[in-house]
Amino acid sequence: MEKPKAYTMLFSKIYPLYVNKAVKKGRTQDEVNEILFWLTGYNEDTLQQQINSEVDLETFFNQAPHFNPNAVLIKGSICGCRVEEIEDDVLRKIRYLDKLVDELAKGKSMTTILRKE
Repeated sequence: MEKPKAYTMLFSKIYPLYVNKAVKKGRTQDEVNEILFWLTGYNEDTLQQQINSEVDLETFFNQAPHFNPNAVLIKGSICGCRVEEIEDDVLRKIRYLDKLVDELAKGKSMTTILRKE
């Protein structure tokens, strides 16, 4: 079976889009990074390595040092589907990140975004 197109998108091309979306709404790159670190376990150095290596999204998520177990608390619709109902593991992780960046751009607090409430 053919992999979804989202699998093959380069993280190095997607990352600036996340940052631009946040910045346009008055948020920061540091906040986008905080979300990424929380969700995946990457840190500044390992995130930069992934960007420099030009890995695809499938590799980015499969190599995540520690995918946050609280990610299952992320619920709601993104790209026309409910993230909690996505069966494909990698695609669900991609949509989790989409959802978190969307929440950031909508002005939610980091406490809410990182499911600390």
